[in-house]
Amino acid sequence: MTNSSNAPKAQTTDATAPSFLALTPLFLFLTLFIGAGVYFQSQGVDFAFYQLPSVVAILPAIIFAILISKQKLNQTIETFLAGIGHSNIIAMCMIYLLAGAFAAVAKATGGVDATVALGLSLVPSSLLLPGFFVIAAFIATAMGTSMGTIAAVAPIALGVANEAQIDLAIMAGAVISGALFGDNLSIISDTTIAATRTQGCEMKDKFKENLIFAVPASIITLIIFTLVGQGQADVAAQEIDFIKVIPYLTILFLAVAGLNVFVVLTVGILLAGITGLLTMDYGVIQFGQDIYAGFGNMQEIFILSMLVGGLAALMQQQGGLAFVSKQIEKLIARFSKAKGEASCRASELGMAGIVAATNTCVANNTVSIVVTGDIAKDLAQKHGVTPKRAASILDIFSCIIQGLIPYGAQALLVASTFSLSPLEVVTHAWYCMILAVVAVLIVAFRKRV
Repeated sequence: MTNSSNAPKAQTTDATAPSFLALTPLFLFLTLFIGAGVYFQSQGVDFAFYQLPSVVAILPAIIFAILISKQKLNQTIETFLAGIGHSNIIAMCMIYLLAGAFAAVAKATGGVDATVALGLSLVPSSLLLPGFFVIAAFIATAMGTSMGTIAAVAPIALGVANEAQIDLAIMAGAVISGALFGDNLSIISDTTIAATRTQGCEMKDKFKENLIFAVPASIITLIIFTLVGQGQADVAAQEIDFIKVIPYLTILFLAVAGLNVFVVLTVGILLAGITGLLTMDYGVIQFGQDIYAGFGNMQEIFILSMLVGGLAALMQQQGGLAFVSKQIEKLIARFSKAKGEASCRASELGMAGIVAATNTCVANNTVSIVVTGDIAKDLAQKHGVTPKRAASILDIFSCIIQGLIPYGAQALLVASTFSLSPLEVVTHAWYCMILAVVAVLIVAFRKRV
């Protein structure tokens, strides 16, 4: 009886009232992260926005959030730890580890090279630009990483572009466009993992919802790349090992079929390892080492997701997320007096705006989804937006911004490979621009069912 009588008091405490002050730790994190990036960029340092690790930049914000908490110190720390240990955060982190292991093993056993070779064998010499968009899109969808895709495809695309005398900036735009298409759509992408876990939907449902936005945008992009295509080159025939592509195709099929993501990724890891054991000098010990290396590749996003989860719990307990939600509610009420679909559209645009603004600041689409996930979920529940729709919107608009900011990792990597300025690269990331227009139109005019 004592516990039940205390519950209402806890719910009505001032600590849960909307509070702008509770958001200041997040602003501190963004200020440190962006400020360091701007400084290093002014000094001409490569990958300026990645010099100060995000997991370090967030630590002062966490300390500040603890200091301004109205709870007792032990209670505040318990709130922080509960946020870190939330089931969504832990599940997300476990999926990161499995996805990293699959990517590492598949790369080590030749899966990436085999997939690139397969794609090149299917590209007509007169359709190199749209061809490389498709190759990058397929590999990113299979691998779940735009950075890994760019690292694998960009050097080949550069050589082909030079031989065919294709404008390097346009070819770079085709590669980054395809990579972000696949990263956004892939069921093992960290952005998909973050979006589905924060919104509470199945990956296959989010995938199908994403297709509504991605398919028309990709078709328009293909048409444009075809129309601006110039030059042609005969790409040297490469040996294609279909067996090594099987792990990628398998996880795509199993995921779309609705199998549990933990099972899908485990099967993918085993298949990639078995492929290596059967087709090359690849031992069990090396298999284990590659799995561990894959875990290590996910270290930053793993740790950051946990810390962001703890910080989000503190901000929520202190009323920060309630403050943001209240302000968005005011905007929705101002621009949409009607109920039903109009309110739903306004809330979806609100989600899009929040995640886009956050990603502009942090230059990391996964982090932006994790940071804004709770706010988006609250909006979705209040205005009747389905979880799969909310997850899709978060992923789409974070992807759009990630492809259009010249200080994003993808633009920096492509630019360094092609010896171009990052600004040249993002001005040719046409898929992201087209996706932005298509997504806004779909949100504005598509009927809800």
